[in-house]
Amino acid sequence: MERLDKVSPLESKWYAIHTKYKCEKYVVNSLLKKNIEAYTPLINVTKKYTRKVVSREIPLINCYAFVYVKPDQFVKVLQTEYVFSFLKVGKELNTVKQEEIDLLKRITGAYVEVRAEEIEYAEGMEVEIVSGNLTGVKGVLLEKKSKHNFLVELRSLSYQLKIYVDPDHLRIIDKVALEM
Repeated sequence: MERLDKVSPLESKWYAIHTKYKCEKYVVNSLLKKNIEAYTPLINVTKKYTRKVVSREIPLINCYAFVYVKPDQFVKVLQTEYVFSFLKVGKELNTVKQEEIDLLKRITGAYVEVRAEEIEYAEGMEVEIVSGNLTGVKGVLLEKKSKHNFLVELRSLSYQLKIYVDPDHLRIIDKVALEM
């Protein structure tokens, strides 16, 4: 967190903003039209009714969006319809680290990393699952079954579990082969 009087005028940072309920996507689109980088994590929700199936994107975090701005853009952000305020604790602005934004993008599937075909995976590498229900779980690459199917042993669950994972959902943690 940063005090308002100590914010660097030349440096862009991620900040959380408080928005009107169910207006997060509208706010992000309005900010993008003003050439302000904005993001709200969205997840797909599918509901089955008796006569139809409806899919829609809803915010992962209600009433909040994130903006990447310099201090001279604060007023522009606050003048946007349905934006109430920047998230603050006392007099300190709540800055959000880039790693946290990347994590939110991974969780929602919006994060685009280098394609797996461009990465050289080797058996014994320590990997982390970066999307899907097991996001953040670490393991060891045991075997490449095919171009789109890797066998990974998950040790971080305190349980030995072997699963098949698409390489697009993996990130290398340590390139040094581990002792098996």
